[in-house]
Amino acid sequence: MPDKSWYKDWFNSHYYHLLYQHRDEEEAMAFIQTLISYLQPPCGCRMLDVACGKGRHSKALADMGFDVTGIDLSEASIAEAKADEDDNLHFYQHDMRLPFWINYFDYAFNFFTSFGYFRTRREHDNAIRTIAQSLQHQGLFVIDYLNVHYVEDRLQQSFITTIEDVAFHITKWQDEEHFFKQIQITDDSNKTPKHLYTERVAKFSLGDFTDMLSYQNMQVQEVFGDYQLGHYDVRTSPRMIIVAKKK
Repeated sequence: MPDKSWYKDWFNSHYYHLLYQHRDEEEAMAFIQTLISYLQPPCGCRMLDVACGKGRHSKALADMGFDVTGIDLSEASIAEAKADEDDNLHFYQHDMRLPFWINYFDYAFNFFTSFGYFRTRREHDNAIRTIAQSLQHQGLFVIDYLNVHYVEDRLQQSFITTIEDVAFHITKWQDEEHFFKQIQITDDSNKTPKHLYTERVAKFSLGDFTDMLSYQNMQVQEVFGDYQLGHYDVRTSPRMIIVAKKK
């Protein structure tokens, strides 16, 4: 089984950023714009970007006129993000399972399945608690997660991708509670030994999130099924985008 803290080394790895550097930036930015058009947050309001990585979405939100704070476990990612800090853009290396600023933010976001990594349900509950506590009364939290049933039906088991002379041998599988992705890396140009990482993401359903959020005094307001904020269908929607309000 993968180590319980696989994400600590992997998210700090040069190879992680190399593998995922070609994610669809245009789609991501279009989603942010669509989401903001739906939420209609007032200019200057305070936003928390949880698991912000290098801060690409935090920066986009700050450019729209909001006061944005990004937190991430990866020291390397935060170090890079800090180069873009200004008066309304701030970054901190922080573990989402631990309390952050209390009753401070108007909105909190967790984008692109940046959740579900921890070993126990209690750790995930702690992360939701951190987010809920960070919000002011009636603050909104948006989490964008994979749709479990959609992924189960379409899981691609094995393939190889090469980026800048680095070969990534990727194998995917699942059990009743998790999706797994094993990434074996060969970097012949630098004559380094093979590296092996295994990602693990929990199969959280809408019911799971409803329970976790409710326990932290958060109520689900809306659920969308794609980045265009279309209707959520448990079988055919690629995403599960939940909007919850702090009671």
